Amino acid sequence: MTADLNGDGIEDIVIVARCKNPLMDQGQNNYKVIDPLDSYYGYGDPKITTGLAPDDPKVRGIALLIIHGSGPDGWRSPTPQAKFVIINIAVKTISVKKMKVTKKKTTTAIYIEEAGEDKMTSAIFWDGHKYRYEPLGSSME
Repeated sequence: MTADLNGDGIEDIVIVARCKNPLMDQGQNNYKVIDPLDSYYGYGDPKITTGLAPDDPKVRGIALLIIHGSGPDGWRSPTPQAKFVIINIAVKTISVKKMKVTKKKTTTAIYIEEAGEDKMTSAIFWDGHKYRYEPLGSSME
């Protein structure tokens, strides 16, 4: 899905992918592994939380890949602004739409229907410095 996730007016992309060991290639491929879910609950160091992936084999290893575009080519640019791999989210479906952050501020967020028995809906959004996780409650159904 494409949208302007970081509010700079340039198209970005979010991709759902399967990844066995996201930390291994981050230096070589110039991306940052982040864990906004575990950061929300207190400790999001990916070096530790990569081992805390969901037990369900259907969602284990699922990651969100985000590329912040640059220039007229957007996310397709050979030198994008930034690249992120978001780990430990039990993704069932995603959508991208506006989210109200404060009374006056809205941002584009990635809405996630999480897999599992809880059928939780959450959002991940760029706060200007990093991606943040926000649980929203029950399913989007």
